[in-house]
Amino acid sequence: MEGLLKPGIYFWQGNEACAYGAIAVGCRFFAGYPITPSSEIAEHLARLLPLVNGVFIQMEDELASLNAVIGASWAGAKAMTATSGPGFSLMQESIGYAFMTETPCVIANVQRAGPSTGQATKGAQGDVMQARWGTHGDYNAIVLSPNSVQEMFELTIRAFNLAEKYRTPVILLADEVVAHMREKISVPPINEVQVVNRKEPKKGDRAFFALEEVAPMPAVGEGFNVSVTGSTHDEYGVRFTANPEVHRRLIGNLMNKIESHKHEIVELETHNIDGCSTVIVCYGCTARTAYEAVEEAEKRGVKVGYVRLKTLWPFPTETIGELAQQAEKIVVPEMNLRQIFYEVQRAACGKAEVVALNKVGGGEMITPEEILRGVVP
Repeated sequence: MEGLLKPGIYFWQGNEACAYGAIAVGCRFFAGYPITPSSEIAEHLARLLPLVNGVFIQMEDELASLNAVIGASWAGAKAMTATSGPGFSLMQESIGYAFMTETPCVIANVQRAGPSTGQATKGAQGDVMQARWGTHGDYNAIVLSPNSVQEMFELTIRAFNLAEKYRTPVILLADEVVAHMREKISVPPINEVQVVNRKEPKKGDRAFFALEEVAPMPAVGEGFNVSVTGSTHDEYGVRFTANPEVHRRLIGNLMNKIESHKHEIVELETHNIDGCSTVIVCYGCTARTAYEAVEEAEKRGVKVGYVRLKTLWPFPTETIGELAQQAEKIVVPEMNLRQIFYEVQRAACGKAEVVALNKVGGGEMITPEEILRGVVP
């Protein structure tokens, strides 16, 4: 491993950084189907995984891809897939199955302009709500949003660690801009990379679901008798498709194991927000534009802060609510038509003016000048 991933400074593409981050944290299985603009993740892992005794497999479609990932996870491997909008849509039923069976895995979704085939080579941020609400039923999703090549590496590692810690699928919601840019990236020594592994069962354990906050997870073939079903089940995996109490207990656990640890999961980057009358709430590639806008505003003598959402879901409702208590205006730039805006507006509870700044199509970024017009009087 050390020979494959030496510490140092590299000039990597975002998708390349994602692949190396997966290797660093112990990913040993990838199944996927090529789709722009995520294909380089698969291409790099096709080369890297065999070098660490891992497995790469190109499946016939995105449905089969995530199903293979779920199977590999239950066989004891850290596993992931990568896709973009149309493939992410196809995966939704299997994502629900992964939630219901508490299967740790990582789904990298490199967003492009949609709906449908849309503009396959152009960046967008239109999958924000689908990442949270795409599959049916009640569950709590963890969705991370990188805004640099460095974070494609770091948040891939964090996505695996959160998946393993909470036994849940985690979505790395990138975008074409970050995935295809090239930047300097610093890779730490491999022994300094934090690696979290799932809780292993002890001899005699039989309860592998929902009895405790995060139950131990056996691997198939280790000698444990475990039933894995997407139907409502008790802590032993036994199906109970008509008992309301069993269902409520199961779903309550799926919700609470994430909700009760929001303070550990939610990660934000803030700048200059204390005493600011205007604050920008941003994420992903659009945050890079916001940085320049804030710098320019400060040069003009206008104090503007920002909150960058490194974690989109769970949404930091409390933080935005506190922000609205002191700010007069919150500006939300997005390469979609108001997907996070409505969450910010809800959290603000009318205590601050929430202003939407949106652009879709052609992969065109929101410019610093456009943000400045929204924040500078």
